[in-house]
Amino acid sequence: MTRKPGSSSIQRKPIPDDPISRSPDVPIASPDHRITRSFRVKPALVAYVTCGDPDIATTRDIILAACRAGADVIELGVPFSDPVADGPVIQRASERALKKGTSLADVLRLASDVRKQTDAGLIVFTYLNPMLRFGMERFCEEAAKAGVDGALITDLTVEEGSEYRRAMAAHNLDTVFLAAPTSPDKRLKAIAEACNGFVYAVSRTGITGTQKQVAADVQGLVKRIRKFTKLPVAVGFGISNAQQFAEVGQFADGVVVGSAIVQLIEQNPGREAHAVESFVRGLKLGIKKAATR
Repeated sequence: MTRKPGSSSIQRKPIPDDPISRSPDVPIASPDHRITRSFRVKPALVAYVTCGDPDIATTRDIILAACRAGADVIELGVPFSDPVADGPVIQRASERALKKGTSLADVLRLASDVRKQTDAGLIVFTYLNPMLRFGMERFCEEAAKAGVDGALITDLTVEEGSEYRRAMAAHNLDTVFLAAPTSPDKRLKAIAEACNGFVYAVSRTGITGTQKQVAADVQGLVKRIRKFTKLPVAVGFGISNAQQFAEVGQFADGVVVGSAIVQLIEQNPGREAHAVESFVRGLKLGIKKAATR
């Protein structure tokens, strides 16, 4: 599907007169946006990979394998030297990818290649520094050209995101922001209104990484976010197995699985794509089994 800036299918979303979120009007995603369609399956599986780990060619195979197995959205992780929000598993993956010379330009070329073979949602997951070094306007142009649907800039706050949101909106790209359990309602409202595509609910404070159980207060966070938006809400940080996927899928529109996938890649040299495909199929099967109980 070709999406053009200024298309008649784009509606305007006024930002409330709020000191946290005040900014020019930006488009909201239309019902036929790829990310919106990706969340019609409940819960949608959002699968994260660190691009370039172990190399770009293998990352491509991993992504396509995940899509075959049922991943609805792929987060294309851009390796960064100081991934402060990421745990040791993704930190190691970033180090390996950077040693191979993987750049944001490589990730966008990878996205273009993948887009030719799948209609899954594609979100660039990065820190602000790589995008600024690349050039914000250039990033938006190249991302749209590659068939990317949007981006999540982990260390960019809504208070500082007006220029970024304008640039993304001009190229009809979705903006995804993180909503934390510690955020008061006023800030959750600003975050929800700054998002297009979906809202990423962080299940717990701290860094990414697999956890033995789902945080007790994450369902409450999803309920709070839904007071301020009709966008899908995806929960991430710490979800690592089929049981947790099914548990979170009972109250969230989507579930983000990252560290568990990256760890599989690390532990299965030479058979990374096969390992990820089997794991993703298992997650989806867990949902089907839970639905029949």
